[in-house]
Amino acid sequence: MEDRFLEPADDEAVDIISPDDQMPNLAEYIQKKFEDSENGRYAYEQRWLQAYKNFRGIYDSSTQYRDSERSKVFIKITKTKVLAAYGQIVDILFANKKFPIVVEPTPVPEGVAEFAHLKTPVDDLVEPDAGVQDPYGFAGDGRQLGPGGLTAESPQDFLGAYKDDFANSPVVEGPARLGEPQFSPAQKSALQCEKIIHDQLIDTNATTVIRKSIFESSLLGTGVVKGPLNMYKRIHRWEDTGNGREYNPYEKIVPRIEHVSIWDFYPDPAATSIEGCEYVIERHRMNQQQLRGLLLMPHFRSEAIEAAIANGPNYTDKYFEDTIREDETESYYNETRYEVMEYWGVIDATMAASVGMDPEDIPDGLTQVQVNAWICGSQVLRCVVNPLTPSRVPYFAMPYEINPYQIWGVGVAENMEDAQMLMNGHVRMAIDNLSLAGNLVFDVDEASLVPGQNMDIFPGKIFRRQSGVTGTAINGLKFPNTAPENIQMYQISRQLADEETGLPSIMHGQTGVSGTGRTAAGLSMLMGGASLSMKTVIKNVDDHLLKPLGEAYYQWNMQFNDDMLDVGGDLEIKPRGVASVMQKEVRSQRLIGLLQTVSNPMLAPFIKIPNLMRELAISQDIDPDSLVNNVDEAQVYAQMLQGMMANAQQGTGEGGGPAGQQRQGMAGAGGVSQQPQGDDGAGTDGGAIGVGTAPVAGEDGFTGNAPQIEE
Repeated sequence: MEDRFLEPADDEAVDIISPDDQMPNLAEYIQKKFEDSENGRYAYEQRWLQAYKNFRGIYDSSTQYRDSERSKVFIKITKTKVLAAYGQIVDILFANKKFPIVVEPTPVPEGVAEFAHLKTPVDDLVEPDAGVQDPYGFAGDGRQLGPGGLTAESPQDFLGAYKDDFANSPVVEGPARLGEPQFSPAQKSALQCEKIIHDQLIDTNATTVIRKSIFESSLLGTGVVKGPLNMYKRIHRWEDTGNGREYNPYEKIVPRIEHVSIWDFYPDPAATSIEGCEYVIERHRMNQQQLRGLLLMPHFRSEAIEAAIANGPNYTDKYFEDTIREDETESYYNETRYEVMEYWGVIDATMAASVGMDPEDIPDGLTQVQVNAWICGSQVLRCVVNPLTPSRVPYFAMPYEINPYQIWGVGVAENMEDAQMLMNGHVRMAIDNLSLAGNLVFDVDEASLVPGQNMDIFPGKIFRRQSGVTGTAINGLKFPNTAPENIQMYQISRQLADEETGLPSIMHGQTGVSGTGRTAAGLSMLMGGASLSMKTVIKNVDDHLLKPLGEAYYQWNMQFNDDMLDVGGDLEIKPRGVASVMQKEVRSQRLIGLLQTVSNPMLAPFIKIPNLMRELAISQDIDPDSLVNNVDEAQVYAQMLQGMMANAQQGTGEGGGPAGQQRQGMAGAGGVSQQPQGDDGAGTDGGAIGVGTAPVAGEDGFTGNAPQIEE
């Protein structure tokens, strides 16, 4: 197997229930919880089934037809709306090819400094004791140890991710005072943490997993994601041995998330959110090979797996599986399938003690223990203490539209169920009516015709009449055409679907737009209203999936990833949905406007240019360390540019180079020579009038220079 399930890492201390101990009532307890959850969600399964049938265009047994009805057409507008909603959400979240999660420091970070700068003589003037080498100091000297584990032996712990970069440099906590080099350790820690999390998400195809959950959320109302859990991932590597290249792969532990179908997800029926769930059960459908594959995962009981296989397949179809799978050979496959249940939740302390759990994990008789257990029939395949710290249920339920009193959401298909039914009914009526209105029905008076005549109708047909008034023996009857009225009702039903779903037909390619949508302003109003409803859905994705998922990844890294130990800091996970994207664009535009203001030399000394460039890079999703120079690097590059410009001026001197020859040629052609240009700062040479150059920091005449102290 390329990837192997791991909960938790092998080097983590886990309380494992001894395989030799009998586990009374644990399997029965989980089966009872499963039945409670199954009964609690039965009504919602009916809604999901109807939504799926409307999406696929399937009439079920509840649809009754009259004997006169011939058409059974199904207009799948539900499919169009669901795919439009799914496409809109995916386009908003993943349009910029970056996972929509950002990590930012809190407004008042703890354990790491918000700002720090290189120590200057000004710091000694403001804080005379800053040069004292004694790491302890005295009470009231203003050098108290900061929060977050700062100790006297590590006085620069406030630098966070910058600790190694400035190990031998004098650094002072706080913002810069006179434009000296300044940096933000809290921001650096946040960026480093974000980079690690994004790498893990990309490495395990998290985008594909979330897309599946978003689709199921749009269709059925709720999408479920599981994780992050530990996985062994094989890294392919080739080494040069001198005689050729040898394939030498290695494995590393990575966090991975999975999509869980809503049909296999059985939460606590009394809960209204994942946080309030006492337990969650996931139902697995495995063949014999998959069941044996559990032996490769840690802490699974080999004798219990062999006993489950010896007992034979025990999987039985639920009533909804015949509809959603549509497989005629399902009965054959069920004869070789096993039903495995994965339980995440609490068990009573008495039950935990009876199965041989460590007494240290059971402080008193009233405590409940968080466990992860796998069962197959009456066999307990695995039972360990929840390896996640802090203990949590590793599932996220994302509603498309919030139902405030249930964990299950409301999807697009359920919202437009009535409109879909009306559209189908009126289209069927229109087709049945057209089949009658498009043909003549004949009224024949056989008493007026000669007996034994053929009643077939064709051009030139002659009927022989023996009595009666002329033209009354055979009459053609034409039924009235009511199709236009039915089509009009169909259009009204389609507009009703637009209102119910908040997805105008123009968003998924409707042609022949009339009315408000014919003008640019009207189209903008329609799209603005549609985006408002879509922003509500994106907000649900942010609150119920992206934010808790990002926090779970952060907790996983702090528990299992050694590279995150030096990052630390007081960090906050923020989802970046449509609202966050708009805020970042506004911030970027404001920073660009401020940068344009700095082009005025009179205002440049009042702006911290290095900090401005770093913030501008961050606002545009650019790593500032890769493109933005610090103050020292900027001075080196400035000297290099000055040298290049000096060499260019020497090579293109007056009359001796291409530039000089060009100026002479222009003067000769126009008959007017150029005026001499002054080279002094005041711009008064040769009678020219200029504004001069304002003094900058460090030059004579600059009022912000530090006062000189005479000894």
